[in-house]
Amino acid sequence: MAINIRGNADSKNGSNNSYTICGRGIVTRAQLVKETINGQHPNHHVVTNKSGKKAIRANPDKTKNNNIDK
Repeated sequence: MAINIRGNADSKNGSNNSYTICGRGIVTRAQLVKETINGQHPNHHVVTNKSGKKAIRANPDKTKNNNIDK
């Protein structure tokens, strides 16, 4: 279970193709989406953009420190 997940902004347009999880390292978008859907990251959820690509977002709260794209 990850509390802090950071997007790497590693695609041509700056979106996240991979994420960094503190203490674990780099994880692909597909792997993190699968883990989040399975409930392994309860502070995060999956969103689908207009083109159908799935991504991870932090659940809303009053803190900005735990946002994926700070």
